[in-house]
Amino acid sequence: MESGGKKLSIVVPVFNEEESVADLHKEIVDTLRPLNHPYEVIFVDDGSNDGTLAELKKLSPAKVISFSRNFGKSQALQAGFDEADGDYIVTLDGDLQDDPREIPRLVSAINEGADLICGWKHKRQDPFSKKIASKIANGAARMFTGVDVHDMNCGFKIYRPHVAKSLRLYGDMHRYIPSLASHMGFAVGEVAVNHRPRQFGASKYGLGRFINSSFDFITLIFLRRFTDRPMHLFGLFGSVLFMLGVLVLGYLSWEKIFEGASIGSRPLLLLGALLVIVGFQSFSLGFIGELIIRQNREGRQFNIKEKINNI
Repeated sequence: MESGGKKLSIVVPVFNEEESVADLHKEIVDTLRPLNHPYEVIFVDDGSNDGTLAELKKLSPAKVISFSRNFGKSQALQAGFDEADGDYIVTLDGDLQDDPREIPRLVSAINEGADLICGWKHKRQDPFSKKIASKIANGAARMFTGVDVHDMNCGFKIYRPHVAKSLRLYGDMHRYIPSLASHMGFAVGEVAVNHRPRQFGASKYGLGRFINSSFDFITLIFLRRFTDRPMHLFGLFGSVLFMLGVLVLGYLSWEKIFEGASIGSRPLLLLGALLVIVGFQSFSLGFIGELIIRQNREGRQFNIKEKINNI
């Protein structure tokens, strides 16, 4: 391993990529060796059920983290971030579509002052349906989060370590890392990168993941606006409903007391009671959310089966 320059940590999450990991490792090493940077290559096997782990154990220099089962890409990235100790952390996918020869360009881009640089697959080598879905998702993300990057879900990124280690990823939140980083106050940039056609296997992205990522996107919007103050959402909503219920019940009470009206069978009575109950419950949710946040008990949500360090 060469000395001089800032150390690069290359983190590669993989799932059932036995045909590509050896070629990808060779490309990464061939790219990094001529650079004046020490480096480490970290593969995170996300519970593959083919021969991926066996292939990874043959690679050197490389660190391998193997999960006990498939926990998802977000958790694989989180494990890689925890393990990495470089001055810069580079992530790329394990399917050979990301070109390791772009790593020096990412390093040059982040040296201009940003905290996170995202790759932009300007000429994307994917099926038309996937391109359209990506454009729609990225357009919506830019609109609602205000983060002006073309390809928020591109796995090819370079981070300063304080950014990567500040993230807490779960579900499909890896798709919105630029938004999470921007929300925490970090400077986010992007650079166009070469994107190559898939050589082996099939894409892991399908309708199910699209639906799940949509739910995670809703979660993201909530987190950006109310993660530190859930009472601002639930409390406001609950207070409005509670006051409407009080007004309805007050009106019915007036009719009962001063006009002698029969209110026991009126639907308005049920509506007023329902508004008061739901309003109180919503306010209580906001209060409980505040208590949970104050506890700040965040933890990892994956299990590591073994680690291999082939230096």
